[in-house]
Amino acid sequence: MTSSDIPEGSQALDSHTVVGQTLASSAATRPPLVTQLHDWVTTVDHKRVGLLYLMMSLMFMVFGGIEALIIRVQLWTANNTLVEAETFNQLFTMHGTTMIFFVVMPMIAGFANFLVPLMIGARDVAFPRLNALGFWLSLMGGCTLYLSYFTGKGLLGGGSAPDVGWFAYAPLTSPAYSVGSSTDYWIVGTAISGIGTIAFAVNTIATIVTMRAPGMLISKVPLFVWMMLITSFMILLAFPPLTAAQVMLLMDRHMGAHFFDTQAGGSALLWQHLFWFFGHPEVYILALPAFGIISEIVPVFSRKVIFGYASVAMSSAAIGVIGSSVWAHHMFTVGMSDSLDAFFSATSFLIAVPTGIKVLNWTATLYGGQLRLRTPMLFALGFLGMFLMGGLTGIMLAAVPVDWQISDSYFLVGHFHYVLFGGSLFALMGGVYYWFPKATGRMLDDRLGKLNFWLQFIGFNLLFGPMHISGILGMPRRVYTYQPGQGWEIWNQISTVGGFIMGLAFLTLFWNLAKSLRSGKPAGDDPWDAWTLEWMTSSPPAAYNFEEIPTVRSRRPLWDLKHPEDPDWKHE
Repeated sequence: MTSSDIPEGSQALDSHTVVGQTLASSAATRPPLVTQLHDWVTTVDHKRVGLLYLMMSLMFMVFGGIEALIIRVQLWTANNTLVEAETFNQLFTMHGTTMIFFVVMPMIAGFANFLVPLMIGARDVAFPRLNALGFWLSLMGGCTLYLSYFTGKGLLGGGSAPDVGWFAYAPLTSPAYSVGSSTDYWIVGTAISGIGTIAFAVNTIATIVTMRAPGMLISKVPLFVWMMLITSFMILLAFPPLTAAQVMLLMDRHMGAHFFDTQAGGSALLWQHLFWFFGHPEVYILALPAFGIISEIVPVFSRKVIFGYASVAMSSAAIGVIGSSVWAHHMFTVGMSDSLDAFFSATSFLIAVPTGIKVLNWTATLYGGQLRLRTPMLFALGFLGMFLMGGLTGIMLAAVPVDWQISDSYFLVGHFHYVLFGGSLFALMGGVYYWFPKATGRMLDDRLGKLNFWLQFIGFNLLFGPMHISGILGMPRRVYTYQPGQGWEIWNQISTVGGFIMGLAFLTLFWNLAKSLRSGKPAGDDPWDAWTLEWMTSSPPAAYNFEEIPTVRSRRPLWDLKHPEDPDWKHE
């Protein structure tokens, strides 16, 4: 690309133009496949980095899904011997870590990287190289974790995959109970990924604060951008304590420190406080971007302006503040004082208020709208139902006496997945179907999309719904087998059937992606008749995003251009 190929005003964007020109002649001599691979590996284009995050997420989703299915088959019947206890511990450790750190987080980063600059009318992110570094660190962290599978007994002094849970509680992680290097792989892999996530958050904040199009006040940015801004601040608050705790744990394991060694004056509860100071904000770090996606999809497919833009944005900020003060509700059973239990119980109840406000906003937007039940909208509606159920069981767990009874049971496993899987992945799948046309220029098959949704919806409820019942019946979590005659078997079998239906749902998604990339219907620039700025560009967008930086006058700038005579879509 020469300078004459770049629209006027975009030269300031592309700080890599000269380098690109220098490499152009050598690239021309390489085979096309090698050239494409080189371009993807060395890219600093925010759109390509976003797609790399999404591809990484889908790859690790396969790994985490296979681990989950093996867990479900092991629990199909009492006294099953498919896997041993040690292998089972490794499976649920790797599954939980994979889904949190290497599936949902990269998928969120992928959407944010691709969409935020387009939505705010920018030509790139604030720090393109830092952006690419964040992705490669995240991928390196995931690969480091999975290298543990190849260490083998005795090789590198270790013993296969980590088996300490995705929470890695002390003293399970001490050298006495975690022999070898498996826990070190968990520490180093998640720490490297966390550093990449921090780099992503810094870049996102700088981009939103400094690179918005003329006229786009912070009160006019799309709600997805709002959610990513709040999420990024939460990342900067939550991830450094986890990284510090991981450094302390490495020092305990290899340098003779005793931060978490109770026999030498340390505190095992210190790890729990540091971990959950990350872990509970992490729930909202994963959920808030999903809220943003829903806030973009529901209005477009309802043909109505979002009800209460300001309340959606401010309630998200409230979640960011309150969500950082509820971490110890995961620790009601460890013996904290009554006053601390009361405080964290109160904040856990309180955070339901701004969350509930959003549900009411989305419901009010749907009410009286001209609903178009395309695949993105189906996933949005599925999200509303699943997240509501997860929120209601969360209110139950905020009551200390109830939490004491069911904290370590399968009830909590069901609740956790309804909040995180139902509250994040349903929305993220809706986002895939909504923005795939923009990223590729082709439509996903709507019939396959609806099949994908119904398989996922049915499978999800069959998989995680019965866990609440088995938990109430007393089934503890993290057990690799159980005795017959306790009433748990039928509920585990229903859950296992649901797990395989979920597997079919994701196979349907992968088939739809592959089929549509090859022969999908051309999408055009704005297939959904939307209003945010990303639909103003070509599909897929050019390297420079916009030929001319747009000037924004309302919260629906594209609709203002398409329908200047329509007062219903003007300022609220």
